[in-house]
Amino acid sequence: MSSNNQSGVSSPFQLFDRIEWANLNGHFSYNLTNEDVENLHALNEPLTITEIEEIYFPLAHLLDILIQRAKDAHQVVNGFLNKHTQSLPFIIGIAGSVAVGKSTTAKVLQKVLSMLPGKPRVDLVTTDGFLYPNEVLITRNILNRKGFPESYDTKLLLNFLSAMKSGIGNFEVPVYSHLEYDIVQGHRQQVSKPDILIVEGINVLQVNSSKGNNVFVSDYFDYSIYVDAHENDIMEWYVKRFESLRATSFQNPESYFHRYANMNEQESVTMATSIWNEINRPNLHENILPTRYRADLILEKGSHHFVKQIKVRKI
Repeated sequence: MSSNNQSGVSSPFQLFDRIEWANLNGHFSYNLTNEDVENLHALNEPLTITEIEEIYFPLAHLLDILIQRAKDAHQVVNGFLNKHTQSLPFIIGIAGSVAVGKSTTAKVLQKVLSMLPGKPRVDLVTTDGFLYPNEVLITRNILNRKGFPESYDTKLLLNFLSAMKSGIGNFEVPVYSHLEYDIVQGHRQQVSKPDILIVEGINVLQVNSSKGNNVFVSDYFDYSIYVDAHENDIMEWYVKRFESLRATSFQNPESYFHRYANMNEQESVTMATSIWNEINRPNLHENILPTRYRADLILEKGSHHFVKQIKVRKI
């Protein structure tokens, strides 16, 4: 059952268990195939139609209510101000740790929201594209800090979000390659007047955007989601993903991590654990986890990678 009180302390969130949350979905239904599901989940992240129906259908229903409310408010306020500006995209931020499953959450949400009545255009942008190129990180001696706040071109990210909320028609954002572990020179993702924009990345709820700048990435969000799990589970998922990549993508000579391709399983586990402890764990505790309760909604996963409960900020 839902709870407005956690550990005896008043909370700004309402808590829903999985069954209660699934029952909130009133009338939305979508025709998803097994092929759709297969195309949506990432490596080592199980996804089922049941998970989408019980978690993402109600979430899409909630977001649709908020989107319609935002449209109505925009129209009323414009009338009051005697302005006739166009409707602007509803921007959703998705945050969480490395390996927690943000990309799968973002892709599933993009798919389900695009099937809402009216068939809105839903674009998905990841903040990986706003990382500085490796040559810049090397020059600044922070290549081993990739993923930390200072490794992002926050000014460019803020300019992009400002453009979206200013009704600018087209904006090109850089493209990041996980194979090359770098920004792909000459490649751009075109974002053109989406109805809904999903921005996914570990840094989207952080407040330390850049020195002397009091504007934060999250200032542009209409709704924010944090994907959460127990740290031990996230680390286990990260290690398993690293091992799977070692046996697949890392075998490609073009891969930045090809040097790990000939490791045995134990060497791979040791290396992945070391990377987690030296880079990802400090970043989680210093910069990501502190933003969790800034979100409007928290999806809490169990050890099986499926959502076990949902926290929704009270309105």
